Amino acid sequence: MLEVIDKGSATESHPAPLLFVHGAWHGAWCWDEYFLDFFVEGGYRAVAVSLRGHGNSPAVKRMQMCSVADFVEDVWSVADTLPSSPVVIGHSMGGFVVQKYLELHHAPAGVLVASEPPRGAGGFLWRAAKRHPLHTLRAILTTKSLHGFETPKLAREYFFSPETPESEVVRYTARLNEEYAGRLTLEQVLLSLPNTERVTTPLLVIGAARDGCFTAEEIHATARAYRTEAEIFPDMGHNMMLEPGWESVAQRIGTWLGSLRL
Repeated sequence: MLEVIDKGSATESHPAPLLFVHGAWHGAWCWDEYFLDFFVEGGYRAVAVSLRGHGNSPAVKRMQMCSVADFVEDVWSVADTLPSSPVVIGHSMGGFVVQKYLELHHAPAGVLVASEPPRGAGGFLWRAAKRHPLHTLRAILTTKSLHGFETPKLAREYFFSPETPESEVVRYTARLNEEYAGRLTLEQVLLSLPNTERVTTPLLVIGAARDGCFTAEEIHATARAYRTEAEIFPDMGHNMMLEPGWESVAQRIGTWLGSLRL
């Protein structure tokens, strides 16, 4: 049983539901803080899922053996319960999952928010290893990586801009989940990268100028791979749905969906 936060109802002006997919170490809660209510007020049905082993969703097997396909199945299992194909919106690792989902499944549109690029997480992992080699070594030896992100100082380094109040960083850091190195890591680096040519869904690609996980060039490269252009928001960190200025991100998504009449 996956944790699903489901708010609002589809309207005549916005018949397509929105399905939000979180990134690594996070859960559906990160969308519920601001984004779900914002879109409900705009006339959408807004749904967020916690992937298996995240938030309040149980792990049905050892997470070290979890695959990208398992996460794609989680997204599909929620999408399949909705009355029509949802717009899929993915953040960070969730953006990678959305890309893999769109290889196989129809969606009226997709949004990649500070997303892991189609060429994988190798760049992020290499930069993290250079910043904190001992954390990386410990993750390899234990298969557990949360210790590299579990303090407010580390969480801010990767996920938040200097403008985010310390009290908020402390609160959000306390909600982070363990993320296990294993099969999923190998697939995100090499073994299961998205086939961008198979994705024909219209995509909005947005990123943050002060992202501690993925560079602006990686965001632009993601957009080029999907034959579109990226939009980079200044003075924002990786967790664009939680950062000061999150409204501008939500408004941009809403404006773009409106241009597609979704």
